[in-house]
Amino acid sequence: MLKSTAAPNGNHWILHLGDLPLAGGGVLANAKLAFQTYGLLNDARDNCIVFPTYYTGTHESNARMIGPGRALDPARWFIVVPNLFGNGLSSSPSNTPGAQRGADFPRVTILDNVRAQHRLVVEHLGVARIALATGWSMGAVQAYQWAASYPELVARLLPFCGAARCSPHNAVFIAGVTAALKADPTFAGGRYTTTPVAGLKAFGRVYAGWAYSQAFFRDALYRNLGHSSLEEFLIAWEDEHLVWDANDLLAKFQTWLSADVSADPLYAGDFERALGAIKAKTIVMPGDRDLYFTLDDNRHEAALIPGAELRAFRSDYGHCAGAPGRFPEEMVFLENALRELLAR
Repeated sequence: MLKSTAAPNGNHWILHLGDLPLAGGGVLANAKLAFQTYGLLNDARDNCIVFPTYYTGTHESNARMIGPGRALDPARWFIVVPNLFGNGLSSSPSNTPGAQRGADFPRVTILDNVRAQHRLVVEHLGVARIALATGWSMGAVQAYQWAASYPELVARLLPFCGAARCSPHNAVFIAGVTAALKADPTFAGGRYTTTPVAGLKAFGRVYAGWAYSQAFFRDALYRNLGHSSLEEFLIAWEDEHLVWDANDLLAKFQTWLSADVSADPLYAGDFERALGAIKAKTIVMPGDRDLYFTLDDNRHEAALIPGAELRAFRSDYGHCAGAPGRFPEEMVFLENALRELLAR
């Protein structure tokens, strides 16, 4: 039986899933899925929006797009924000006790996340129909998986700055950032006893070069973010990653690397069939200057989804163009698309 309890800090809920069988084999012991909801489920149980979190995000990060008068207005919609496994709130290397703690945390896939979220949304919360699956970055990857794995359940799909699978070039990005972190001797193969500060700083510094476009750096757009110099901007990226547990970051990268909507027994690796099975009304929203979830990849994916529209951000902010609440013009563009799709 599924059980939900209030988390100690009171700002989210924890769904206790028991031992969770994993798509790649093995079990995530005593799995816990952290989530938050906004608004109320209607009598028809069909006004639910599923909005999964991104790589370094939590439900609080996604909440920047939720509010009165917004496209995601809790006065109209029942918005469910499940936290990704590995993000420090749901089951993660940093908060899992015993034999699966730290470097011994099992490999969890996007499909594992979405299957757990399905138990939350359908079995626990009682949703009959998902009005929209959406998300940014890794949240978009999960939204794609929702629409492919549960095509009869998901009415609309709007992934932004994400993809239906991890491309080879995307894998190269992940490999480089991972190597920077692991090169710190303090990391000790994931069995560190003190924070691998140098590795986390290197991780953040390398990541910064992929998150934004070449034009962002050429035109010094980091000044729009309050940084007086490129070095100050890079130091900020270092500092932002110091708050994360290193094994949590790497566990989520393993999830990201294995992303593929067709890695579901329904499709047995047939990527075209998986996307072709999506029945949701779809707008795919890449960033035109995204360096790892690319416009070309999204163009190919949108062409495989029946009736899908490709509507790209035109932004020098690269992958970060779609970051929830970060850039006002890009958020207006996104929210207009969300409103339009939700009206269909």
